Amino acid sequence: MEINQLVLLMLTGAKESLYMTLVATAFSYFIGIPVGVLLFITDKNGIWENKILNTVLGIIVNLTRSIPFIILLVAMLPVTRFIVGTSIGSTATIVPLVSAATPFVARMVESSLKEVDGGIIEAALAMGSSTFQIIWKVLLPEAKPSLMVGCTIAITTILGYSAMAGFVGGGGLGAIAVNYGYYRYQTDIMLITVVLLVIIVQIFQEIGMRFANRTDKRIKNS
Repeated sequence: MEINQLVLLMLTGAKESLYMTLVATAFSYFIGIPVGVLLFITDKNGIWENKILNTVLGIIVNLTRSIPFIILLVAMLPVTRFIVGTSIGSTATIVPLVSAATPFVARMVESSLKEVDGGIIEAALAMGSSTFQIIWKVLLPEAKPSLMVGCTIAITTILGYSAMAGFVGGGGLGAIAVNYGYYRYQTDIMLITVVLLVIIVQIFQEIGMRFANRTDKRIKNS
């Protein structure tokens, strides 16, 4: 393969991988944040304690998280085809990516909210704040540094999932590694895709940690 073709191939693969990762992350957080908040506020001694709802949500989240992504990817092919109209390509991969990442995000959001000082929540309750006000003006702002770190972890995890999707025609760098590196035994192309994935992970990691540090009041006050 000529250099120009290789560069074009890698750029296309990187663009598809970024597209799948960022869109899937956005949808996962759009669904995962409300679920994570519900898990937190309905837990024992939560501000909206509800054992039944918490148990049902917890079971659904745990069951979905326990399914290996490659199995979920194959099992959701009919659903993906129904929603998107096709089961191959980068857009189609977003559906199982969101399904796999949402429970993961929900648990990370719940964990981040548990780090918030209980005294701040009690103070907000004492001032007569509503549940929505506590969530929007206290919990989420106070948990922002931890949420940013969690988002960084989620992005890198989803990027890894997107690479696995290459085995079923998912597109991106994973598909290039499978089609050229695995099936055609072109190890040099596989190594290049691995290096690109590592670089992308490092970039996201650096950006995420910088944002987390900027929003962390403990660092600002030290």
